[in-house]
Amino acid sequence: MSSYTPELSPRRELWLLLTLAGIQFTHILDFMIMMPLGPQLTQLFAITDAQFGLLVSAYTLSAGASGLLASTYIDRFGRKRLLLVLYGLFGLATLACGLAPTYGTLMVARILAGTFGGVLSALSQTIVADVVPFERRGRAMGIVMTSFSVSTVAGVPLGLILAAYGSWNLPFIAIAAMVGVLAVLAARTMPSMTAHVHAASGRTALGGIAQVLADPNHRWAFLFSALLMFTGFTVIPYITIYMQTNAGVRADQIPLAYLCGGVATLFTARLFGRLTDKRGKVPTFRWLALAAAPCLLGITLVQYLPLWGVLAVSTLMFAFVSGRMIPGMAIIASAAHAPLRGTFMTLNASVQSAAMGVASFVGGVLISRDAQGLVQNYWVAALVGISASLLSMLVVGRLTLHGATPSAR
Repeated sequence: MSSYTPELSPRRELWLLLTLAGIQFTHILDFMIMMPLGPQLTQLFAITDAQFGLLVSAYTLSAGASGLLASTYIDRFGRKRLLLVLYGLFGLATLACGLAPTYGTLMVARILAGTFGGVLSALSQTIVADVVPFERRGRAMGIVMTSFSVSTVAGVPLGLILAAYGSWNLPFIAIAAMVGVLAVLAARTMPSMTAHVHAASGRTALGGIAQVLADPNHRWAFLFSALLMFTGFTVIPYITIYMQTNAGVRADQIPLAYLCGGVATLFTARLFGRLTDKRGKVPTFRWLALAAAPCLLGITLVQYLPLWGVLAVSTLMFAFVSGRMIPGMAIIASAAHAPLRGTFMTLNASVQSAAMGVASFVGGVLISRDAQGLVQNYWVAALVGISASLLSMLVVGRLTLHGATPSAR
């Protein structure tokens, strides 16, 4: 059991985990909903695909920068107070996205949303580790991490329906309203969690970061983490634009792709999780990384397929590209030296956000439009992502996983 908090009752612990899952849901959905809105935003603001890619990148790059900054102060404030302040500011920034009248103001609002939202994921995982005993921590993390699948299954399709029958602003306004409700729940369900503040009082702001970066295994883990995220995000932000312009998928059919992909991940995530424990984290990661490669390339080449074919390829892509994250995140967490895990995970969130932002920007630069408005060179963006994936399969072999036996790697 963590020394930071007294043990919660099962009922209060469950409410806390569900609240953290809800916070993760709004944070992930706020990022994901931007990508399928690409066709509407490029037309409304008369911007290029590269400028739209910059909108996606702005969120992740600012999240990366704020995560780096947060690693210097995350242990100096109570977990509850810090989460409520950051989450409230995140909600206001998301509301500003929904009210933005121009491309420039939307860009500023996305930067602010990324700045305040960038720390939420690492902070939520830290709270779980502080509150839940080790023997139940895997199940607890599973509850919190289902937010990704739920945001894909329900959040993105519902957001797109709101955008289709109202306007592009409505999904952001709806997310901001959800943030208000969940902030009240968090205030009621979370313990204060302040004991770590005293434990960190003798350490300088940069001391923990220096200790983390001094470990070569941590540096290899950060490189692996960056490659893990870079792989998918040269392609994922532009799927909707490509589907509508090249593959002829109607705007009202786009939610089907996210619905099918999200439902598939609800089932495959459990399967891949069992395989990770049974077959070993590194072999499972390498197998899933190989399986994801043709899916990433395939989604960039579906323009002559019927709708069912497009949905089949996109569903496989979502299942395997997200599936890599299960053994991948287990590997990253196991590579951290336990006394430094909090600072390491915060820095890791920063690395991942930066990698997503750079990948989104690279993808936007690589693709172009022909005279008919069709997307060109999308497959090149996929090959760049696949190259990063192959490199990650090599880098993972350099990592030491703490607590793992040779057969369990």
